[in-house]
Amino acid sequence: MTDSSTSSKKSSVEVVYKKVVEDESSEEVPMEDWSSLELDFVYYNFKRDLHEQGLYDPGSEDICAKYICMSDSSVLRHVYYNYPAVKDPGILEALEQPEPVVTYADDGQDLYLAVCRIMHICPIRIFHKSLLSKTIDLKYYGIYPKGFRAMAIALSRNTFVKTLDLTDNWIPHDGCLHLGEMIKENDSLVEIDFTGCRIGPRGTQILAHYLRFNRTLLKLNLSGNEMEDTGAEFLSSALRLGSRLVDVNLSRNKLSAKAVYSLCEAFEVYNRLTHLNLSWNMILSPKAVFTLCNYLAENKSFSEFDLSWNSIAGSRVGQAIQTLLSNNKINRVILNHNRLSGEAVKFIGLGLIKAKKLETLDLSFNPLTSSDAFNLLVRLKDRRVKLKNLLLDNVIVETKFIQTLKEIQRMKSRQKTLVTHGYVNPSHSPMPTDIRPLLLRRAEAVGQAAKKKSHRVDAALVFMQMYKMNPEPINIKEFSRLSLMLGLHLGDPFVDEMYDAFPGPKSGKLVKLIDMAQVMEFVKRLYPDRRLPATPPSASAPPTPPPPSKAQAKSP
Repeated sequence: MTDSSTSSKKSSVEVVYKKVVEDESSEEVPMEDWSSLELDFVYYNFKRDLHEQGLYDPGSEDICAKYICMSDSSVLRHVYYNYPAVKDPGILEALEQPEPVVTYADDGQDLYLAVCRIMHICPIRIFHKSLLSKTIDLKYYGIYPKGFRAMAIALSRNTFVKTLDLTDNWIPHDGCLHLGEMIKENDSLVEIDFTGCRIGPRGTQILAHYLRFNRTLLKLNLSGNEMEDTGAEFLSSALRLGSRLVDVNLSRNKLSAKAVYSLCEAFEVYNRLTHLNLSWNMILSPKAVFTLCNYLAENKSFSEFDLSWNSIAGSRVGQAIQTLLSNNKINRVILNHNRLSGEAVKFIGLGLIKAKKLETLDLSFNPLTSSDAFNLLVRLKDRRVKLKNLLLDNVIVETKFIQTLKEIQRMKSRQKTLVTHGYVNPSHSPMPTDIRPLLLRRAEAVGQAAKKKSHRVDAALVFMQMYKMNPEPINIKEFSRLSLMLGLHLGDPFVDEMYDAFPGPKSGKLVKLIDMAQVMEFVKRLYPDRRLPATPPSASAPPTPPPPSKAQAKSP
């Protein structure tokens, strides 16, 4: 049944249009009929013909290997058997001869570039240029740790540079080693600044080991390197074993009294320093300061001592500074931001006479009293004291200090003297004030205080009238009565002030007298245009009658 249904469907399909598909592609042509084969390409090599005739010898470069006959003579010309001779690249010279020595100039510029090239680091341009100047300034540069080796090698034989500043460039121990070797070999550097390089005790030990071999380095700044007491011991060992330093800065290194004693041991052998800076440390022991000052006083070339910011205090410290001032060469003593006062300042003042070349004494920001400051200032009146700069910043002084300072500055030998101070406290000794003009003006105000103009009086005219009535000194009760009678109402306290301001002569009866002549003098000073009204002429009296005669006297 299924087949019958399918056949019925096929018979029902009607073809309407049938598209004829044309085959546009041609059949493949045989190879012998290809058009490219019809081209006749003829290659003619004239060199080959000349070679066959014996007129051309191509050599091993141009001739093809298939045309070479394999004979004994032709083997030498064969491309695979005949090679050009290889020149010696220097093997024999390298094996048999020593390596040539490269000589660099003493300035170290070429040597620095060569070492940087070998170490594969970037050279520092400012350092390279400064190798021909007297100063190399690399402060706050941030030098790469590996760069110190190249710098040290370049400076080893440099004769131009005198000052090397490496402030705030953190130097590792390896860098300290290379710089120490440079210090040992260099004979021209005079000053090196290691401020804030944080070399620590170990770095100080490395540098100190090489410092003893150097005889030209004079100034060494090791401020802010955290060297501690251990580092100070290594430095004192270098001073004891041969270093020739004269200017040493050891500030901000956490040094205590132990470091001071280490330096004193070095001063027993080498005591030729001119400048010593121990500021911003923890030297609290007065005994250590006293021992140090005794050694420095014996050093006849010592000129500047900085012991600020150490919290030192006590009379023993004052005695130590007094001993130090006995050195005739001392020039500057810096003691600011400590705890000196009282007896310590007294001893310092006593030592000023012996310091013949002392120019600056800095005691700023110490708890000095006003009397301590005044006692130091009074020392400047003595011409034997050669001090030029007395610095007392933030020290409270009194008015008498200012008056004495003006007197000192008027001295011919003190015209260039500089004295600084803090706040001036006027409460202890006020400036003298003349109260007499104030009293007279007060009396004038009292006289003009009435509301009605008719009740107002002129105090100056009242005092003039009182003087006219009685120019002699009068007691205070009479003065009060007369002023009240003339319309000037002055109270008893004011009259007492008038007595204190215009005192009269003293009497044995303890009577308080007011000198009216003095009152009149000041009235004329303050009110020179005030005058009393003219006194009207008095009326003429009738003539005196003649005396009666005798006859008139007898009559009833």
